[in-house]
Amino acid sequence: MADLFIVIVSYNVERLLRDCLRSVFASTGVSFEVVVVDNQSTDGSAAMVRDEFPEARLIESPYNGGFAYANNLALREYLARPAADRPRYVLLLNPDTVVPTDALAEMTTYLDARPRVGAAGPKLLLADGSLDYACRRSFPSPAVAFYRMVGLSKLFPRSRRFGRYNLTYLSPDIETEVDSVVGAFMLVRGSAIEEVGLLDETFFMYGEDLDWAFRLKERGWSIRYNPAVTVLHYKGQSSRQRRARTTLEFYRAMDLFYRKHYARRYPPAVNHLVFAAIQGFRLLTVVSLRVAPLAPLPQSFAPRRFRPTG
Repeated sequence: MADLFIVIVSYNVERLLRDCLRSVFASTGVSFEVVVVDNQSTDGSAAMVRDEFPEARLIESPYNGGFAYANNLALREYLARPAADRPRYVLLLNPDTVVPTDALAEMTTYLDARPRVGAAGPKLLLADGSLDYACRRSFPSPAVAFYRMVGLSKLFPRSRRFGRYNLTYLSPDIETEVDSVVGAFMLVRGSAIEEVGLLDETFFMYGEDLDWAFRLKERGWSIRYNPAVTVLHYKGQSSRQRRARTTLEFYRAMDLFYRKHYARRYPPAVNHLVFAAIQGFRLLTVVSLRVAPLAPLPQSFAPRRFRPTG
């Protein structure tokens, strides 16, 4: 039985997907299955997987139902197996990542040593070498979301109060408990998935990983950020192809997450203010997108020389 059940959801990023799969299949020290879910790509991604990576299982989604929907196509197959036949862990992995050869083994060993950790993620670095702040997050409570939306988190990143969302007050090299890691590399214990269930398909993109983490925490599972492992993340290459749609989905996800997990905790007056603020920032962002041109995609996604720093 394999150690890992790796799910990669892909949409029109053939070159990045190829690089990601090459890095995954070069991994050592751990056994794994790879499932690629193609979300109705039109760039030949599915054919590339069939031709170049026959060891990967390919699921071609009947329609583009979003990130949670596509992952659940694979996760349902995982949960349908007898428990004894399932890999111990599930890894949600974005196609715009490149994993060092020992990263999967090290993350698996990390969870093996911590039986109450339900999910964990590594340090994610962007192509320019900077930290992908989404790899360690707090839940967007009304206060945390307010600090972020009005810019206080950027003005005072070292503040424990204002920098709570991305833990910017904490060194990126410190291993720590977090509310959530990011779905770009989210290693989840199989028994935890059996307990909390699938991703919520109400979220099209954005928010589904936070929602999953919230449900894990409600069940008493711990979630950890492990900077000893470093993974490269060419962030947002699928979403930038439909920037207006993804912007709307970002704010829709904020609204959904608040309604699902926070609205019942606050009086109606507070809820109305939160919903109005979300819609206001959504409108401002949409207007700004109509004014600012979208930068072109890079000509090549070939991975740069990558030296893990963890």
